[in-house]
Amino acid sequence: MACVRVCPADAVAVEGAIVRIVDEACTRCGMCLPACPHDAIEALGDVSRALELALAGRAALILSVECAAYFYPAAPNQVVNACYAAGFRTVHRGVLGDELVAREYLDLWADGDWGTMIRSTCPVIVETVRTQYPELIPYLAPVATPIAAEARYLKQLYGVGTPVVYAGVCITEGGPDVDAAITFEELADLFQRRGIVVSEQAEYFTRVPEERRRHLSMAGGLPLEVLLEETQASRRFRKVRGLSGLGAIARAVAVDRLDVGFVDILPCEGCLDHPLLGPRDELFRRRQIVGATEPARSRAPVVEEAVARGVKVAESFPISQNGHRPQTEAVEAVLKEIGLAPNGKPWDCGACGYATCRAFANAAALGRTTLRSCPPYLDKQARAAQLQAAVDGLTGLATYRVLRDRLASEVARSDRTGDPFAVLFVDLDNFKKVNDEFGHEAGNEVLRGAARECTAHIRTTDLAARYGGDEFVLVLVRTRVDGALGVADKVRATVEGMGRTLGYSEGLVTVSVGVAEFVPGRGPETEDVLVAADRALYRAKASGRNQVATGER
Repeated sequence: MACVRVCPADAVAVEGAIVRIVDEACTRCGMCLPACPHDAIEALGDVSRALELALAGRAALILSVECAAYFYPAAPNQVVNACYAAGFRTVHRGVLGDELVAREYLDLWADGDWGTMIRSTCPVIVETVRTQYPELIPYLAPVATPIAAEARYLKQLYGVGTPVVYAGVCITEGGPDVDAAITFEELADLFQRRGIVVSEQAEYFTRVPEERRRHLSMAGGLPLEVLLEETQASRRFRKVRGLSGLGAIARAVAVDRLDVGFVDILPCEGCLDHPLLGPRDELFRRRQIVGATEPARSRAPVVEEAVARGVKVAESFPISQNGHRPQTEAVEAVLKEIGLAPNGKPWDCGACGYATCRAFANAAALGRTTLRSCPPYLDKQARAAQLQAAVDGLTGLATYRVLRDRLASEVARSDRTGDPFAVLFVDLDNFKKVNDEFGHEAGNEVLRGAARECTAHIRTTDLAARYGGDEFVLVLVRTRVDGALGVADKVRATVEGMGRTLGYSEGLVTVSVGVAEFVPGRGPETEDVLVAADRALYRAKASGRNQVATGER
């Protein structure tokens, strides 16, 4: 359940032995990939479409700067040359989108009346807000992601019909503005299909490279000026890392009604920390590699103003009914099935993969998991099954299995303490006639009534069990045969009275009872005490029924 535990969107559905990703809920954060111990999860982009566009020779490629770390020790120049050799018309590095977005943020930054604004340049953050925290949608900065902005810019620059392919870490980048998004692994696969070896490419640019310098922006579209102006302790600027921070922001904004300023929130420490790029302990190595490829900063704008004027960088995030939230009634029904821990609180054991029982119930109500993944529920079901096996469903008496175990323990206890015990074998005299003349439901009512009379005259330390059919066995602890005969006669008399109360004719509903005593040291043993009581029962039947008898009289 490791993938379930780390998924912030609860988008992992568990159905028995099958685990699947719920596409409409998945934010493509990638956290489940390194968490899965079976390597059963893959990040798949549209590599077939990207290959088709490359073969056509008209597509523009946005190549994320993180490629320097992924394809190392090949130089970024060699990767760009390989992209051209694969058939892409032009290769850009994402800088233009960062510049367009940074300019929008500078305009927003100049207006100090926004109170709370959440950076919207990360698609994972945007999707998480849309699916889990719709109350934060009004606070998302109305700015497109850098890749979406660059895709629009390239279509404006090269023509509206120019297809755009994005190759990078996060395959949610670009949205509908990108015609195909692929991972670096898929880009490497595309090179292999085209027969291109990156390490064999020239170490210098074989074509004049597209713009790589920055003017306003840092990686990800955040303006450099903002970082220089505001410290990390600023009340107007907050840096938050991890999707868990959205919960605290939602509480502050929607519940406590606080203004938290500009929130620069990302699911990880930037794209270089993305799970698809490798282990976290190699983060600083990746930063060193990418940092060494960072070009000089330009003193003048690097975007063409004439082209930029035709690019829509603003974005809107409509507030709609969140379709990923389950019905409250369904969630409560699941919680009721799970039950509470002995301390009266939810179990919240985490064994199912969810942090709390309520989180599990939400996922179960959405069909993303089942109660078979909940150990407390399974334990509850096992106890119920044991109880069902121990209690006769019709009469409520103990079953034969419980009777057998109890007799063995009573023999052992008697041998240890020297105390005797007695066994009563009770059998309805004319039960078949009741069934034949009045029906099986009437027979069931007689069985239930006889069981009630059997339990009415014994102590809580004694045992009443249904032996089978219309036969019952009573185990009376620390009881001699004389006391057992008294209990047997009470049972016989009250069952006869019960039959008259139910409206049956005189003598139709009666019982015969056989009594046997177990005496330590002289038997009979476990099996024999039942046999002795059964023989006594036959003596009672032979005496005319509705009788009590022992093995001796």
